Amino acid sequence: MSDDDKELEAFQKALAAEHAAVYGYGVVGGRIGAGRRTEAKSAYDAHRARRDGLVRQVRNMGGKPVAAAAAYALPFPVADAAAAVRLAADLEERVAGVYSDLVRATEGGRRSTAAEALREAAVRAARWRGGSVAFPGLAERAVKVSPSASVSASSSVHTA
Repeated sequence: MSDDDKELEAFQKALAAEHAAVYGYGVVGGRIGAGRRTEAKSAYDAHRARRDGLVRQVRNMGGKPVAAAAAYALPFPVADAAAAVRLAADLEERVAGVYSDLVRATEGGRRSTAAEALREAAVRAARWRGGSVAFPGLAERAVKVSPSASVSASSSVHTA
């Protein structure tokens, strides 16, 4: 597989993740409490915009954009506002993981765009979760950081 094919595949995976996020935020919006409804709508709009941009990017690369599924399996039942918040955090973590892969597969302006999308998803995930992780988008390196953790404790990095 050529580098161009790998890059297109990574864009297709990002597009598929955005389709799933748009669907998921439809569920979130139906269950979220009034206090966070604006935040959910903003995230929904952001994912729709990213999805539309990815459709254009895949076409520009000569690919046929992957279509959205009619429905997606949710990772758990979403019966109330608390579950809706957990689902929103989960959606953002999943999207961040896919954008992390896209960052690795791209260069130049495309990499910058992918990194910006990763940052946005990580910030939204932290807001929904109430805390951050050390390496957003990298599940194998993620270590939960509590919202009250000090900067000095989270910034100590050891190199070999």
